[in-house]
Amino acid sequence: MLAFVARSMAKPSHLLKPLAPRKLPGRYLAHQEGLPTLPVPPLQQTMDRYLLALQPIVSEEELTHTRALVEDFRKPGGVGERLQKGLERRAKKRENWLSDWWLKTAYLEYRLPVVVHSSPGVVLPKQDFQDRQGQLRFAAKLIEGALDFKTMIDNETLPVEYLGGKPLCMNQYYQILSSCRIPGPKRDSVVNYATGKKPSTHITVVHNFQFFELDVYCSDGSPLTTDQIFIQLEKIWNTSLQTNKEPIGILTTNHRNSWAKAYNNLIKDKTNKESVRSIEKSIFTICLDAPIPRVSDDVYRSRVAAQMLHGGGSRWNSGNRWFDKTLQFIVAEDGSCGLVYEHAPSEGPPIVALLDHVIEYTKKPELVRSPMIPLPMPKKLRFNITPDIKNDIEKAKQNLNIMVQDLDIKVMVFHHFGKNFPKSEKVSPDAFIQVALQLAYFRMYGNACATYESASLRMFRLGRTDTIRSASVDSLKFVQAMDNPGQQEQEKVELLRRAAQAHRSYTDMAIKGNAIDRHLLGLKLQAIEDLVSIPELFMDTSYAVAMHFNLSTSQVAAKTDCVMCYGPAVPDGYGVCYNPMAEHINFAISAFNSCGDTNAAQMAHYLEKALLDMRLLLQSNPRSKL
Repeated sequence: MLAFVARSMAKPSHLLKPLAPRKLPGRYLAHQEGLPTLPVPPLQQTMDRYLLALQPIVSEEELTHTRALVEDFRKPGGVGERLQKGLERRAKKRENWLSDWWLKTAYLEYRLPVVVHSSPGVVLPKQDFQDRQGQLRFAAKLIEGALDFKTMIDNETLPVEYLGGKPLCMNQYYQILSSCRIPGPKRDSVVNYATGKKPSTHITVVHNFQFFELDVYCSDGSPLTTDQIFIQLEKIWNTSLQTNKEPIGILTTNHRNSWAKAYNNLIKDKTNKESVRSIEKSIFTICLDAPIPRVSDDVYRSRVAAQMLHGGGSRWNSGNRWFDKTLQFIVAEDGSCGLVYEHAPSEGPPIVALLDHVIEYTKKPELVRSPMIPLPMPKKLRFNITPDIKNDIEKAKQNLNIMVQDLDIKVMVFHHFGKNFPKSEKVSPDAFIQVALQLAYFRMYGNACATYESASLRMFRLGRTDTIRSASVDSLKFVQAMDNPGQQEQEKVELLRRAAQAHRSYTDMAIKGNAIDRHLLGLKLQAIEDLVSIPELFMDTSYAVAMHFNLSTSQVAAKTDCVMCYGPAVPDGYGVCYNPMAEHINFAISAFNSCGDTNAAQMAHYLEKALLDMRLLLQSNPRSKL
């Protein structure tokens, strides 16, 4: 979801070890070992496809220049071939030639704040409670549902997922609980406390900017019941109201280098260090938020999306978070709820699978419980705030508030149709939506742009993502024709279907490990690792244009009527995430206010119009039934 640019590579660090795959239990281990390894695509194929991907987004002049660079790069015995051989050797020695490089360049060495720039949020359907009782009751049920999911991971009863009949890598499920990102001066690390001699048995609860350690298992190892958790949450609520403490969690919103300095300063104190470790080791965090200011229904979802992404700023709920924590559920007093997750350990689908499970679980009727045994008071995590730390908090507040002011986010529920309509026209729903995005962008700006859509590589061991490049020669032909009165309707339909088919083909190619982006990144990183000068191909204007994703998009499909959201990948771009339901589509569109050329509401308007115009085009020109 970031503008994934390979940044300079430091030497491999011992700090990266914790994200090596956890020692998986028996059944999963056998499943994982049965998965194929990620291939290194053929060099000539990637070079041809790279030139094809550039066609709709760079000028003819730039393309001519790049063609010459490509020819030079791929000539027999040339630099490209040497780097390719290096990658192939790397692939033979590793479980996945890409995964640790990707983790480092896309996440751990990325220095902008994780808030807005990296961590996605999820907006869940509004709950019907309006008070503290309802909030705590729902939060307790949600915690119990998440622990139920954890039991499936621990007992290996989580069903293996499949895509097109092929089993998928399940490793990410083992990374999302009991893990946390740790800031470092040049590179962060991720630690996971789910296994080992003493796996974590507590969660972190944060209310009124104060953190508590809540043990969620009884002495016999069974999880607490909803009723027991509810009582514990009430104790936390009452204790946290007595004092209004410094919002220590705000520190996690800062630029990674500044936060790394503040972190080292913070944990010099023994009490602070113990409190920070407790948060890092917890299974997950639950944030009990204050209600957000009342707004009209049409603005409500967008306001909640902002709450999920950044907490609303230092005056609202941003201090009620620890943004380095992999998983944070958010439940506010007014019924708004969702989560924010730190992106390094996992992509969206495992997070959403967990959410689907939890939301289903919260709908289950309460069981009659046996008499309650008294439970110990949850432990308040204390922090000693020195003048230096206070100063760090103030600086983080200022930076965060600028970021909050800058984020423009619009959640749109497109009510006219859902994925059933494109299916009825024998068009892939994802391709239909992506072509509509191309049309909306073209109508707004008069040109196509580099478009990122994430494709899952989970068919391969430890697979993460590659890029589906949605701006294609075919999509450009269609969007140029769509508003051209001189073009026949039937031709437009044909071009639309061809554009959707081109997207479908690129998607299939990407999930099979044959897309171009990670391969290009690998070749570049191989050059850095070999200490050879970076090939000219990667210093070229065309490469910069290709990697500048004005549209950073993702389909995150869920059973729950929710939507994921995240910030744009570039200062003058859009972040667009969507969940296509049967009869409607949930969209979250983000942009930065500091860019005069982008506007989330306007993009939403053009996208809605594009979807409706494309439907009309197909309906007015039905396919012959022959």
